Amino acid sequence: MNKSNNAYKTIGEVVKLIGLKSKNENSLPTHTIRYWEKEFRQIKPKILNGNRRYYDEKNILLLKKIHFLLKDQGMTINGVKKILDNKQNFNIDESLNNSIRTSNLKSKLVKISNIIKTLKK
Repeated sequence: MNKSNNAYKTIGEVVKLIGLKSKNENSLPTHTIRYWEKEFRQIKPKILNGNRRYYDEKNILLLKKIHFLLKDQGMTINGVKKILDNKQNFNIDESLNNSIRTSNLKSKLVKISNIIKTLKK
C-alpha cells in the first residue's frame, strides 16, 4: 500500500525521498536528518510515541533545500542557515541551477584557456 503525497513520512522514507547516500550501502543515513534537525531550527517533525519522527510535506521540502545547498552547491551549514533565516522565499529551480553551473564552468574554462595561452608565450 502506497502512502499519499500528503501523508506524514517516517525518517527512513524521507532519507530515500531526498536521496541521501550512506557509505555503507545496507544502511540509511538517518543520523544526517537528525543532525540537521539540531542545526536548523526550521525543521520541526512531529515526534510521537516512542520518539518516532514524522515529517510533513513542508519539512520534506525544507530538507530537500538543505540537501541541495549542502551537497549539490557545496555550501557550509552556516551559509545555509543564513539563507534559511532570510525572510525572502528561496525557491530552488533545478534548471536554473544547471544553467548557473554551466555558465560558471564556461567562465572557468575561459580563464584556464587564457592562462595556458599566457604560459605558452
